[in-house]
Amino acid sequence: MCGIVGLVCADPVNQQIYDALTVLQHRGQDAAGMVTSDGLRLHLRKDNGLVQDVFEQHHINQLVGNIGIGHVRYPTAGSSSSAEAQPMYVNSPHGITLAHNGNLTNSDDLKADLFSEDRRHVNTGSDSEVLLNVFAHELQMMNVDHPSADDIFAAVAGVHRRCQGAYAAVAMIIGVGLVGFRDPHGIRPLVYGRRANEYGWEHMMASESVALDMLGFEFVADVAPGEAVYVSDQGEIAKRRCAPAATHTPCIFEYVYLARPDSILDEISVYKSRLRMGEHLAARILDHYPNHDHDIDVVIPIPDTGRTAALPLAYELNVKYREGFIKNRYIGRTFIMPGQQMRRKSVRQKLNAIELEFKGKNVLLVDDSIVRGTTTRQIVQMAREAGARKVYLAAAAPPIRFPNVYGIDMPAASELVAFERSEEEVGRIINADWLAYQRLEDLIESAREGNPAIRAFECSVFDGDYVAGSIDQNYLARLSADRNDHKKRQRERDGDRTIIELHNHA
Repeated sequence: MCGIVGLVCADPVNQQIYDALTVLQHRGQDAAGMVTSDGLRLHLRKDNGLVQDVFEQHHINQLVGNIGIGHVRYPTAGSSSSAEAQPMYVNSPHGITLAHNGNLTNSDDLKADLFSEDRRHVNTGSDSEVLLNVFAHELQMMNVDHPSADDIFAAVAGVHRRCQGAYAAVAMIIGVGLVGFRDPHGIRPLVYGRRANEYGWEHMMASESVALDMLGFEFVADVAPGEAVYVSDQGEIAKRRCAPAATHTPCIFEYVYLARPDSILDEISVYKSRLRMGEHLAARILDHYPNHDHDIDVVIPIPDTGRTAALPLAYELNVKYREGFIKNRYIGRTFIMPGQQMRRKSVRQKLNAIELEFKGKNVLLVDDSIVRGTTTRQIVQMAREAGARKVYLAAAAPPIRFPNVYGIDMPAASELVAFERSEEEVGRIINADWLAYQRLEDLIESAREGNPAIRAFECSVFDGDYVAGSIDQNYLARLSADRNDHKKRQRERDGDRTIIELHNHA
């Protein structure tokens, strides 16, 4: 769920990368980083925090060069160490830096191979550093002073042979150029575009098309699954399929929650897909009532991602749509905050109910999805305290019953509210008078209608079907042990202790 961007321009890219990262801030609020190159040296700034906090004017001034990459991160598997902020760098061969969105499911095996066979050391627990070193080793095997496009594509092919899981990445090679590549299933998104200038074309890659729009780049295409797009530091572009054909299965959760509604991913409008989710959800709700004779007085979205689906839902139900919750936009998205205690604390700071829209009414709240249920339960309670007679809740996504292994740091399976529970049981836990979930087939159709060429989506959080990597019960058990709240709190304490020790030593 991280956000990545890469630029090759005629003018300095520092301000442009900064602007692109602010547009992609929704993809990660834990850390931000940028690296630029003047052809001879790399200039790097990265740290924990929001983009606006990590980069001050003197940092931007030092990030010189006409080629660069950027990254916003949320903590995978609960990590919030600044040592794992990206982009990451290795000096051999040539000097390479990389930014990555996704998760390698065979990261532990790769790390062992890198040490024992490739003679490379991985200094953090980040799978992004593993990916970088695999790419660097494959490129080093070309044994050339100045790698060509063919050499770079061969290195990416080596990455595909060795790496499993989900990855969209941009990498910059000093004095050579920029390459972006995507895993053979295309699980995580990556797009590229161009912009004309007096010398020819400038080129940009990003996690979402909205970043291209904001900087005035013309959308060219999505990076295809298994494809690499290379732009030399002189602005020459080439692309090649570097992996055998696989079923294109983009992550459907991008359309439910992760991506901005004004993005287009794999030729599918996120906004229109969410409108269709609302239409399908309305049909699901009407089917619940005999003769479609419901008692709902008003539809109120849970901002922000529930809003788009709520609009057509209210229209189909022929009831009023109202904004009943006002959001404090200076509080981060609770889903991507490290630690459950911080999530609980932030809900009432984040939302406030408008009593006029709730008092004496049967209210249907609409959210994009329900993960743990703790936030949802508090929001239902807020609606009751505001005077709602009944509180129904509709989720634009099906029940989330399985962990994500492809780059979304969902909690351990046992901490998911729908894990081994029926919809009725979940409804009682969140204290709703009735809970309506989207059907999985309707969710898939909502996205697929935008691009019928895509025959399947990565839906593992809903159906437990993992399309990439060797995901078995042993892997999921290890993942659960690493992601549970107790483990996260322990890591946070260890991180605090390390900081204190370093401070005392200094």
